[in-house]
Amino acid sequence: MRKAGALLSILFTLAGCGTPTLRVTDIQVGRSLNADNSVREHATAFTPKDSVYVSVITAGKGTATLSVRWTLQGRVLDEPKKQVSYTDAAATDFGLKSGWGFPKGDYTAEVFMDGQPVGSRKFRVN
Repeated sequence: MRKAGALLSILFTLAGCGTPTLRVTDIQVGRSLNADNSVREHATAFTPKDSVYVSVITAGKGTATLSVRWTLQGRVLDEPKKQVSYTDAAATDFGLKSGWGFPKGDYTAEVFMDGQPVGSRKFRVN
């Protein structure tokens, strides 16, 4: 009976090791979002009056803090954060909007998970 209990304990431990943890699988940039928060219209060039969205696509199960550092030619414009908890694939959206229009130039959206960089996307306002 002892051996059977030890074997079951090992099997349950190994089964738990296969659980995928939350990870970023894609970073999308565009002008609008779908109902599931993924990007509807992918883009890398924008006009000063456009809205810019980043959708962070994740897979797996877990809790994390996702953030995006929006920069214009190296100068930080904003750095919003969202606490997320998912059990399957999901999309988390972040938006950059300006009522008076964006200055022309090269922008970067750098994505972080729990403070660690996981990727970035560059785009331009013409």
